[in-house]
Amino acid sequence: MTSALAPAPADQALSPRDGAAPRRRTRVLALPEARWAAAATVFFLLALPLQLAGAPAWAWGPLYAVTYAAGGWEPGWAGLRALREKTLDVDLLMVAAALGAASIGQVMDGALLIVIFATSGALEALATARTADSVRGLLDLAPGTATRVDADGGEASVGVAELAVGDTVLVRPGERIGADGRVLDGASDVDQATITGEPLPVAKERGDEVFAGTLNGTGALRIRVERDASDTVIARIVRMVEEASETKAPTQLFIEKVEQRYSLGMVVATLAVFLVPLFFGANLADALLRAMTFMIVASPCAVVLATMPPLLSAIANAGRHGVLVKSAVVMERLGQVDAVALDKTGTLTEGTPRVTDVRPLAGSGLDEGELLRLAAAVEHPSEHPLARAVVDAARERGLALPVAEDFGSTPGVGVIATVDGRVVTVGAPGRFLGGASDVDAARAAVLAGELEDGGRTAVLVTVDGTPAGVLGIADRLRPDATATVTSLTSLTGTAPVLLTGDAPRAAARLAAEVGIEDVRAGLLPQHKVSAVRELENAGRKVMVVGDGVNDAPALAAAHTGVAMGRAGSDLALETADAVVVRDELATVPAVIALSRRARRLVVQNLVIAGVFITGLVIWDLAGNLPLPLGVAGHEGSTVIVGLNGLRLLREAAWRRAAE
Repeated sequence: MTSALAPAPADQALSPRDGAAPRRRTRVLALPEARWAAAATVFFLLALPLQLAGAPAWAWGPLYAVTYAAGGWEPGWAGLRALREKTLDVDLLMVAAALGAASIGQVMDGALLIVIFATSGALEALATARTADSVRGLLDLAPGTATRVDADGGEASVGVAELAVGDTVLVRPGERIGADGRVLDGASDVDQATITGEPLPVAKERGDEVFAGTLNGTGALRIRVERDASDTVIARIVRMVEEASETKAPTQLFIEKVEQRYSLGMVVATLAVFLVPLFFGANLADALLRAMTFMIVASPCAVVLATMPPLLSAIANAGRHGVLVKSAVVMERLGQVDAVALDKTGTLTEGTPRVTDVRPLAGSGLDEGELLRLAAAVEHPSEHPLARAVVDAARERGLALPVAEDFGSTPGVGVIATVDGRVVTVGAPGRFLGGASDVDAARAAVLAGELEDGGRTAVLVTVDGTPAGVLGIADRLRPDATATVTSLTSLTGTAPVLLTGDAPRAAARLAAEVGIEDVRAGLLPQHKVSAVRELENAGRKVMVVGDGVNDAPALAAAHTGVAMGRAGSDLALETADAVVVRDELATVPAVIALSRRARRLVVQNLVIAGVFITGLVIWDLAGNLPLPLGVAGHEGSTVIVGLNGLRLLREAAWRRAAE
């Protein structure tokens, strides 16, 4: 339980989300993959209108050649290196198919294939770089130096890496804590949202544990270091994100799962179609033409496009409705989810404390409006999150706040000021009531207990030393939280799990409101990862939905991670596979349903592409398939599956998913 305390300096007062990792962002064009993909796209867009307008080949031919070179050399070189390792991947096959198409006059088709593959590679490189940026930025949460106190009381500024277990450090108001340790002396409120996700600063006093990278409030703390810099909770978060990102085997698209067999089979079959007729005395030109026709009609272009348009259409549709899905692989994974783990603060709740109850004591002579007016007047000079909640509640009711005089505060206790000639205090009931046994104090204690049992933070208001009432403050549930939990339960067959660093009582109350039974509270980041691993070991494909730095390891470890975008930390946004940009929780089950629809269309398209490829191949091998007809059949199948996949661009597709 935390009370509203003294103000922090204006230049140092931070909200819980202000404590997120500093933003480091790799520029898109700083990546060579992005530069080559951009060049290939530009030259393709220059060549295409010239060709369609009937310009001579010398005008657009060189532009297409540059497109092939810019977009194809990297995947081609990577494919050749893989070939040296006795691995044939689809990148080399795509380059070969593009060159094969160009060799028989289908220059534009081959160039388009090159552009698609180059762009895909650039997006993958960018996603990897941005995640690495955020992990490195997380280390900046911990300060570079700390004030070490010697045995004789002398102070010295040293690098946090020089701190050893047993050292004593002084943390002044507004500073970040430099090491994990335990409070030896002092009292303050510490914003530790980056570690535990708790929406409100936590009162710390002698004997309490504190974490590196968290933000001290208005009191000074002397802390005994209990962990080396390399073993702090913030350092372990970095390691967990890196390890999870490296070890999580990505779910591959269908074509990637079969690319080895398909690639080898196609190469062998093309050579056979060329060499076998030659062995039996066929004309070289005829054998080459038949082999090239076979390579075109059997190429995986149709299969690739059968897979991608539904997934890309689903990505575009989700993006229009505020969900950023980072890749086609992620869109495919979303449909496989059969278990969901939800964070509490900032995910199921809005992440901002609000006044929920105003309870004046009988006999105080105050009504709700007057009690809130006095409390807000005292809290107005403070920058504490609870103080802002009280002031905001008064303003929402249109209350005029009188000027508070002789303002004072005590960290961990509360604030005091003179309002309209009366001495008013606002703070922790346990601190102000103490061992008082009078009737008013007893009533206030009972009222505060009722609010705390309901999962709220109780704040006592006294006037001239007499308890006048109690305010209840809580993080408000999102309006769509209950409906979202119901939808997720219906989609996956099991109710979501609640994983939170918040107090068990508050977590249990909220879970009961939304219909969640499996509640795991008081968790540090490593505990959330363990919970995800436990579900995965039971054979579940787990989606984690969160927003904070403390959620990032679980987001990385999960089958699919989804971050809430409005207040999400940079690390969570970059680590997650998808981001709810508009912060509408109800879009999470909708995008799962959309992904499942996309997967059904992928299967349909693969069947269509397979029928076309099989028919054309049989015709080429058993008969005499004219090259133009083979190209037309191949391109026709591509158009059909492409149009079928584009059905998910329609608004009706999202409405059905949302329902």
